[in-house]
Amino acid sequence: MSVTATSRTSRIRSNAAALSAAQKPSRGTAAYSRYVNRPLGRRVAAVAAAFGVTPNQATAVSATLSFSGLLLLCLAEPSLGVGLAVSALLAAGYVMDSVDGQIARLTGTGSRSGEWLDHTVDCFKTCSFHLAVLISFFRFPPVESDWALLVPVGFQIVDMVTFFGLIMMPLLRQGADAPAPTADAPPENPLRTWAILPTDYGIFCWVFVLMGWPTLYFAGYTALFVINALVLAVVLRKWWRELKAMDR
Repeated sequence: MSVTATSRTSRIRSNAAALSAAQKPSRGTAAYSRYVNRPLGRRVAAVAAAFGVTPNQATAVSATLSFSGLLLLCLAEPSLGVGLAVSALLAAGYVMDSVDGQIARLTGTGSRSGEWLDHTVDCFKTCSFHLAVLISFFRFPPVESDWALLVPVGFQIVDMVTFFGLIMMPLLRQGADAPAPTADAPPENPLRTWAILPTDYGIFCWVFVLMGWPTLYFAGYTALFVINALVLAVVLRKWWRELKAMDR
């Protein structure tokens, strides 16, 4: 092994150790992101940083993979192979979405412009995801009912309101005397990370593996919509009560 290769291997190991010690808090994170996406992102980030990849370049790769998957979803007739390809592209894009932030933390190259770029790509992805499903349902109906088209429309609304709330609530908390999390906070229920699994974007990515069985695919996608709509209703009430308490 050459000196350069040995040095790079050493950097990868060092990067992996540093990232393991500098992870974001996992409290409130769904199981797929916590146990699959972030660990994969950490490993990819350790390698990418050793090769000089920047956070913005990782964001660009994430966008390319994600939108390639959505484009394939719009254009290709559903089948098991297409579904696997769509899911793999979307899931890989999600891993890279974790990589950009981990590289930024590892190298100290985080920036406002980089964070803006990351969130803007996330917004484009959130806006496009269910629209791509809608186009696919219109071109290749999974069930014989025009009402099926309302499912991705409803899911789009739920996802956008959720995305807005997740962005807006931290900003509103900053302007209030909201108590900061402390080490004395009660431990998170270990079942919570699994209970909110259906709301995890990673699960959205893999629902397309069911495309080879149209009725099952539609049922799975619809079930995710219903669960996410119910969760949003609960979360909106929680957010409203939290903000009203801050107003007092």
